Amino acid sequence: MTDATTGALGLEPALLQIIVCPQCHGALEPREVAGGEAGSGELACQGECGLVYPVRDGIPVLLVDEARS
Repeated sequence: MTDATTGALGLEPALLQIIVCPQCHGALEPREVAGGEAGSGELACQGECGLVYPVRDGIPVLLVDEARS
């Protein structure tokens, strides 16, 4: 569920506009994970590397070591 101050995956819309992929600096697109908990999902890089970063409890884990292809 989202409201005026919280966007996709429970993240602030302003945050989604400024964070980028730490690997290639591409834009990140939020994705809900089917059957996942509220505030969980992933951020998919739209740039060259295409890595997918987890979001756990509404916190993006932007570590390349935690990402998957």
